Amino acid sequence: MNEKFFSLPPDRQQAIINAGYRVFSQNSYKNSPMSEIAAEAGISKSLLFHYFRNKKELYLFLWDKCAEMTIAVLTRYGCYRQGELFESMERGLRAKAEIIREYPHMANFSIRAFYEKDAEISAAIQESYHRYFNLKEDRTRVNLDPAQFIPGLDIPQMYQEMYWASEGYLWEMVQRGNVDIKQMERDFTNLIKFWKSIYLRKENTP
Repeated sequence: MNEKFFSLPPDRQQAIINAGYRVFSQNSYKNSPMSEIAAEAGISKSLLFHYFRNKKELYLFLWDKCAEMTIAVLTRYGCYRQGELFESMERGLRAKAEIIREYPHMANFSIRAFYEKDAEISAAIQESYHRYFNLKEDRTRVNLDPAQFIPGLDIPQMYQEMYWASEGYLWEMVQRGNVDIKQMERDFTNLIKFWKSIYLRKENTP
């Protein structure tokens, strides 16, 4: 990546980033033209290629920025310091709402990128996802208090079940062709309430 991108004023950087998120979030990787991203960002296509050598480099930059920003904001919201899993998840929903206000197309982009099948980038996305996912899980589990859960609960299995449920939900939304972020927040709020009702000790359930 051309370091000149980072020498741009923050508002110009954000314009390019938001343009990339919007175009990539509404099309497959293959059908996302760099010319459209450049036009929306208010720059020429040649200048965009001056900052990013090719579409793959821009795409993976946007993916990494999404992951790094999400972890940074979750950290600021105290999600990794929580001993209570579902309190951490609820804080995470509020943190992600803040990100969406600044980068409105980032959530759609990240979901599409996760399910992108183009061989040019899919392996890199999956490798990166699991690296960041494991980092987030490790940070969360450091402070996790097992006493909050019902006796005998297989906690790793609980994590796996929640992961599968979340992945299945997101896949269904992608198949519909439109990821409704507000609906997703409402649905995950209800999912968290359901998980609390079956996994927490009764004295820990509001």
